[in-house]
Amino acid sequence: MEMQQFYYDNKIVKKFIYATIVFGVVGMLVGLILAFMFLFPNITDGVSWLSFGRLRPLHTNAVIFAFVGNAMFAGIYYSMQRLLKARMFNDFLSNLHFWGWQLIIVAAAVSLPLGYSTSKEYAELEWPIDIAIALIWVIFGINMIGTILKRRERHLYVAIWFYLATFVTVAVLHIFNSLALPVSGLKSYSVYAGVQDALVQWWYGHNAVAFFLTTPFLGLMYYFIPKAANRPVYSYRLSIIHFWSLIFIYIWAGPHHLLYSALPNWAQNLGVAFSIMLIAPSWGGMINGLLTLRGVWDKVRVEPVLKFFVVAITGYGMATFEGPMLSLKNVNAIAHYTDWIIAHVHVGALAWNGFMAFGMIYWLVPRMTKSNLYSTKLANFHFWIGTLGIILYTVPMYVAGFLQASMWKQFNPDGTLTYGNFLETVTQIMPMYWMRAIGGTMYLVGMFVLVYNIWQTVRFGSKVEDEHAEAPALLKISSSRVKGEKFHPWLERKPIQLTILATVAILIGGVIQIVPTIMVKSNIPTITSVKPYSPLELEGRDLYIREGCVGCHSQSVRPFRSEVERYGPQSKAGEFVYDHPFLWGSKRTGPDLLRVGGKYNDNWHFNHFWNPQSISAGSIMPGYKWLFDNKPMDISMTQKKMEVMSTLGVPYTPAQIAGGLDDLRKQAVAIEESLKNDPDFVKSYEESKKKAEARGEKFVPMNEREIVALIAYMQRLGTDIKVKK
Repeated sequence: MEMQQFYYDNKIVKKFIYATIVFGVVGMLVGLILAFMFLFPNITDGVSWLSFGRLRPLHTNAVIFAFVGNAMFAGIYYSMQRLLKARMFNDFLSNLHFWGWQLIIVAAAVSLPLGYSTSKEYAELEWPIDIAIALIWVIFGINMIGTILKRRERHLYVAIWFYLATFVTVAVLHIFNSLALPVSGLKSYSVYAGVQDALVQWWYGHNAVAFFLTTPFLGLMYYFIPKAANRPVYSYRLSIIHFWSLIFIYIWAGPHHLLYSALPNWAQNLGVAFSIMLIAPSWGGMINGLLTLRGVWDKVRVEPVLKFFVVAITGYGMATFEGPMLSLKNVNAIAHYTDWIIAHVHVGALAWNGFMAFGMIYWLVPRMTKSNLYSTKLANFHFWIGTLGIILYTVPMYVAGFLQASMWKQFNPDGTLTYGNFLETVTQIMPMYWMRAIGGTMYLVGMFVLVYNIWQTVRFGSKVEDEHAEAPALLKISSSRVKGEKFHPWLERKPIQLTILATVAILIGGVIQIVPTIMVKSNIPTITSVKPYSPLELEGRDLYIREGCVGCHSQSVRPFRSEVERYGPQSKAGEFVYDHPFLWGSKRTGPDLLRVGGKYNDNWHFNHFWNPQSISAGSIMPGYKWLFDNKPMDISMTQKKMEVMSTLGVPYTPAQIAGGLDDLRKQAVAIEESLKNDPDFVKSYEESKKKAEARGEKFVPMNEREIVALIAYMQRLGTDIKVKK
């Protein structure tokens, strides 16, 4: 048989590896800065774009889409060419994919600190960037599918199945969750509201973890572990069961993020049931990976690459056991909103994704540079300090989570809360935050060791060149099953049919959960007393989103005695019908705010945003001094925002929209007058006015500044529900 000569494209792999390393350092460094902000909350005092609320989504996006995303693409581009015996379909598309993805990351790194955020977890980027993501993702898919169609290897290896499922599912998730109506070039409102938005977001959020952080890395596991160990995959049959059961079951599990919320119970229970089922395929994959290393454990002791892979698979097994356990309602009642969830997330991110990426980089770079790794000792040091960093990060967070939950739920004999002041729970876990910062520092030190080791390896190695290869052409055979051929081996040589079946498998769960919640009105009972936000409150809500307040505060009261006693009546679905987007949150670093309206006077909020520690000694909330700046709040888009909300179903009348600015100013003036009840406010206000005039600056009245809008929003929260004590 005649052999065909061709070249593997190593240069595109090199680009993605270098981007992985660079953004790994950036993403982890921002994460470490955030960890220290819990210890020194005003470390960036007065600098808006370095505030915790704006940097947190930058950290998550940098780690998920920049570090893990680039590592995923590097591994896919390297392994796919060799598994298919073909160069990537089109070099131009490969490079367009690379540079387009990096530009998206840069756009995120600029827009998020500036406050341009949708507030939706892992999907904070605004609509123009969302469109760019969809386009670049399609380019990636065309390049991948084109390579499959011109392959020289008849059967698609298991890694390719996972890559195809990743492409299809991420596209579906991203498009449906990102549907929004633009207000301006960098502002939009989700087309979904309240409960519906929450369901769609966590259908996306959970499955972004599933199909961006898990399935592609399982594909990489199936390729790189057998290569590094020089052993075949333990079980072909288990890989088939693993793949199909995982992609079918995973898509149903999203509602377990919304247990005890206003989401209908049937949707919550579906999420719980399928989450428990997830243990089987997840552990099937873990077992398949670990048993591939049977007979080579002596090699594991000395090979840092295999060490990284073993801990990565172990971390995957731990996280995918813990996830279903956390979906049990009795466990979720304890863990949700606590630092336990932070520990759980970071076991997956640091161990599974991080160590898989590190092992892959240490294996790939020497082969691509035709050299040996510069220092095996340094790689082993990276492994041990990284492993210790993971332990010192996660264990204190588990302890903090247990402590938070137990303190929140304790009652005195007389029926009152033992720890009625939320801040009491915060001060008790500060030692754990110190340990987390130390663990994160160790993990980052390991990342810097990798940078040096790879730098030296490349420096002393050969230039990365396209790799010569040869393989026989793929002969055409009948598309139907030949005699004696089983269904799955036939499916493995039919990429289109395999992709269609995978698409059907992932769509079933999403359709059954989402369509009834959106289409059946009885799932979201209306409450007549719930009214749309006033123009000033709407602007304040957008400031709340801009500043990332949802990262630390929830707006969802669960039906527990402790929460009802602490925060007020439990949440009702009809309360959120005008919330585009929903703001239920997923972590309580501070107390729930659903019913904070009217609990404190305007001056309390004013002083709290200026200097939280002056109100609550020991608070770890940062100040928001830029909200008080001597500059007018931007209200140029207020009426446009109301028009967009009206299009989305919020019942603003034409007259309300036309008079929106007058209503805004009237409410703002009323709040300023309320603030003047405090003599200290009047005194400082007059002093600042004199100073501005002395400098020749135009003095902006307090009723025109951003802080007034945020106070208006805070005072509105929960006031639509009338509660009789």
